[in-house]
Amino acid sequence: MSTKESIKAIIFDWAGTVIDYGCFAPMHAFLRTFEEAGVPITDREARIPMGLLKWDHIQAILEMERVKKAWMDAFGTQAVKEDVDRLYVRFEAILMESLKTYTDPIPGALETVEQLRDAGLAIGSTTGYTASMMAVIVPEAKRKGYSPDCMIASDEVKAGRPYPYMIFQNLVELGVYPPKAVIKVGDTVSDILEGRNAGVWTVAIILGSSELGLTQAEVESLHPDELAERMNQTRLTFEQAGADYIIGSITQLPLVIEELERSGLERGIR
Repeated sequence: MSTKESIKAIIFDWAGTVIDYGCFAPMHAFLRTFEEAGVPITDREARIPMGLLKWDHIQAILEMERVKKAWMDAFGTQAVKEDVDRLYVRFEAILMESLKTYTDPIPGALETVEQLRDAGLAIGSTTGYTASMMAVIVPEAKRKGYSPDCMIASDEVKAGRPYPYMIFQNLVELGVYPPKAVIKVGDTVSDILEGRNAGVWTVAIILGSSELGLTQAEVESLHPDELAERMNQTRLTFEQAGADYIIGSITQLPLVIEELERSGLERGIR
């Protein structure tokens, strides 16, 4: 009798992976929060820590050398925990105002998830959002056709990304074992680190990702050479983070699963 190893579960990130093409909901909130605070930040500075618990994300921005200097110039002192707390309160308020409008599925996501479910795979999810933020997102996403079997928010475990606890909790609730039978799919470096720390396979998606940082309209209007260059830069970032697989679109995920299962889920030296 065959004992062929197979993938049992896929654990998706949310924004920039399955919904919210380009992961723009938190971007706008981070930019506006820091602008209101008197220390404007760039799009890139806002995106680098993407995928972390949002309080940690704000702290990471404040630790960037340019931002740290700008804060010192503006206030004469380094940012402290109370500053992070204050910025986070404002960030959350701004985000909650607009979160519901950033729940459209990324093209190909619903069809891919349906294909995976038809193949008998469990669908889990992790996120840098908190449970209160997900309380806004989940019903809207469900109304638009996306509803994973399990959803763990970053503040529902001891620590968010890059720690592996959200993935571990998914495995407990889904009843899935071993980790090598699981794939974590995401669009940020922190997604990849989360997956690596959990010992599962990691797949990074380029199109629609926060790392690429483009709207669907921008992707469609860019000259092919410029788009290829931007995608290559994103690919390099994911490679450096240690992603096992890097795909252009979520629709390519079933091909990764086929390749993994052909290999017997054996991991080579990374």
